[in-house]
Amino acid sequence: MSRLFAALSFALGFLAAAPLAAECVGQNLFDTMDPARRAEVQAAADAVPFARGNFWRATKGDQIITLAGTYHFDDPRHAANLAALMPAITGATTVLVEASPEAEKQLKSQIAKDPGTMVITEGPTLNQQLPPDVWKELSEAMSARGIPAFMTAKFKPWYVLTLLSIPPCAMLEMKGEPEGLDRLVIKVAEEARVPVQSLEPYDTLFRIFGSLTEAELTEMLVSTLAIEPQGEDYFTTLVDSYFAGESRAAWELMRFISYDLPGYTHEQVDAEFARMEEIVAASRNRAWIPVLTEAAAKGPVFAAFGALHLSGQDGVLNLLQGQGFTIEELKL
Repeated sequence: MSRLFAALSFALGFLAAAPLAAECVGQNLFDTMDPARRAEVQAAADAVPFARGNFWRATKGDQIITLAGTYHFDDPRHAANLAALMPAITGATTVLVEASPEAEKQLKSQIAKDPGTMVITEGPTLNQQLPPDVWKELSEAMSARGIPAFMTAKFKPWYVLTLLSIPPCAMLEMKGEPEGLDRLVIKVAEEARVPVQSLEPYDTLFRIFGSLTEAELTEMLVSTLAIEPQGEDYFTTLVDSYFAGESRAAWELMRFISYDLPGYTHEQVDAEFARMEEIVAASRNRAWIPVLTEAAAKGPVFAAFGALHLSGQDGVLNLLQGQGFTIEELKL
């Protein structure tokens, strides 16, 4: 399943949290795609509920939830969207995000108290676990991101995967905390003295990766390296798709790329994509619904989270609609 896991890791990681520096110049894969194939990808995206759009309003009686699908890293295009969303943020009773400032503090504290959450503290290190040729390729990829081999050897596979989801061109340009739309929303809310709360516990990240076996994580690591040379093209495609309100199409693009991998049937690909979407998005979405509705019962809510969580049968929008909310897209 190695090449398929690579496509999954790109799709899940990039749509949720991939930065793209101005120096990262890749080819948008949709631009060079055969028109018939492009239509197939779009049709697959449009087959799920709420496939297009990043900004929405859900209403039920006097309950109002404004929802912003976000991209977690810096981009100058955030400014116009933030300006349009400002009244909904400052007028909210509560702002809900994936990780509030308090949750981030708890997460950092957990890592400080238990380094084993992020690094290998006992047993063989990565350079001992991986075949020599794979380790050489990994150490070179991480070195290109400014991370020396002796540090890479101690990282757990899930953390290395997170770092590999950021191409060297972007990693080397990052300075301090990224100013993605989520963080910009938090800043506005704090300045307006609107309470900011988390949609989920601070340790959700560890639970997600804990549901995957070490063998699966290692396989994802090995296979992600196989498509490292195309990293900037994937970045450009996925980030452009976000700002076009087409994150679901980018997800389906990765599915169609996986269909073409040797040794896989469409059924196998669909099963793996469904499993990963359940782990990373759908299960979390279902847990968020009571948090959103309970907050909305107390006043207007503004919620900001990764754009991939909006669409799908178990996407936040469809789940809210199932709770009796009327869903309206906001054209910013």
